Amino acid sequence: MNTVVPTTDRPAVDSRVALAIVSVGVLLSSLDLFIVNVALPDMGKDFGDTQLSGLSWVLNAYAIVFAALLVPAGRLGDRGSNRTTFLIGLAVFVLGSGLCSAAWNIESLVAFRVLQAVGGAMLTPSSLGLVLAATPAERRPMAIRLWVAFGGLGAALGPVIGGLLVEIDWRWVFLVNVPIGLAALAFGIRLLPCPRGDGGPLPDVFGAIMLIGAIGAFILALVKGQDWGWTSAGVLTSFAVAAVLAVAFAISSARHHSPVVDPALLRAPNFALMAGNSLFFQIAFAGMLLSVVLWAQNIWEWSALRTGLAIAPGPLVVPVVAILAGRLISRIGAGPVIAAGGVAFAAGMVWWATAITLEPDYLGGLLGGMVVSGLGVGLTLPTAFAAGSAGLPPQRFATGSAVLSMSRQIGLAVGVAVVVATLGSPTGPQETLDAFHRSWYVTAAVALVAGLIGLAARIPRPAAAQPDPASDRAAV
Repeated sequence: MNTVVPTTDRPAVDSRVALAIVSVGVLLSSLDLFIVNVALPDMGKDFGDTQLSGLSWVLNAYAIVFAALLVPAGRLGDRGSNRTTFLIGLAVFVLGSGLCSAAWNIESLVAFRVLQAVGGAMLTPSSLGLVLAATPAERRPMAIRLWVAFGGLGAALGPVIGGLLVEIDWRWVFLVNVPIGLAALAFGIRLLPCPRGDGGPLPDVFGAIMLIGAIGAFILALVKGQDWGWTSAGVLTSFAVAAVLAVAFAISSARHHSPVVDPALLRAPNFALMAGNSLFFQIAFAGMLLSVVLWAQNIWEWSALRTGLAIAPGPLVVPVVAILAGRLISRIGAGPVIAAGGVAFAAGMVWWATAITLEPDYLGGLLGGMVVSGLGVGLTLPTAFAAGSAGLPPQRFATGSAVLSMSRQIGLAVGVAVVVATLGSPTGPQETLDAFHRSWYVTAAVALVAGLIGLAARIPRPAAAQPDPASDRAAV
């Protein structure tokens, strides 16, 4: 990232204070990608047993808007002021959270989730710029790792915290963000650094809107396929709209001076491969997470808290495996490690499809698949990110990282839609069991595709920095 930072190594603001403040925002925005999953069944009951195809937009609206605005928001912050962008983003996120807690129907909740996502997209990239501006040069790599760790912490803690809050009321899943966010906002106004922006080009907002529309139309077709019929006018029209908007997005990216996806990035070693791997692996990940929540709460009738605790062993495995994966990469290469991650994740899904029955059995049915899939996540995610970004020149690292993050968020949204489409609307217990087994087999197949794509990855020698007058102005 080419955020303007102080020329002196002595920061005007304590870097630890800046990191603590912005990490609150990053944690909240990351947490909301995962915490809502365990609250979904309770939301459906509160809103009159809303169908899964409607409820899925509570997850998808956030992921789609967050993904599409991530790069433009980062460029906007670097162009003007990362401090202002972060504080406005945090304020919008807090406002959206408060409104979500007061939602009166599913439509209002989805609308307020979009507002939340706009805030999350603004605060996430600008937060890294603020950390770098307050951190001496020799400590910036550690600061970046800590910043990334807080995002990962949200993913790991989301199901458990969500379960705890739903025990009170599902609205607390959103309401809890308000006091924490307001405290971070108050401290941020007083203590965050204010590096000057670089005055670069305006981001491609039109391209971002086209991307939101394309993904939204595609997901609408997937989630309504069962209800409307796969060959109905509504579904075919949605697919057609998605294709047209995708073409408009591609044209805008090719012509705009500050595109959401720079076509030049796709020529970097491994980049296109790892973007594809991230997309497919996150489809599988989202399918796994949503399906296990629905199964545990709706079929086994577990509480949200028990469900969150049951999911926890999977995320807990991830950081340990991620550390060990670094040693494997140096011995066998990145491709085999990523492929092994896809196979392991698929094995976890097959475990569930063959071992889970209508009779609750955590140890024999759920736990093994949860741990094995966690092993797959730990092998795949950090390795794919490293492989995708290692070949980027320094002046393209921020934009490339943001695009990889964007592909993951799009994968999450598509994964939820795939679950809705594969589950359908089963009526009896055996039909329900068969539907979930089908969903887990489909998820396993998608994970294998992700692993196959990743098999071709190599860790290239990092590219040397080259002068770039139109250097990237985006954040991770």
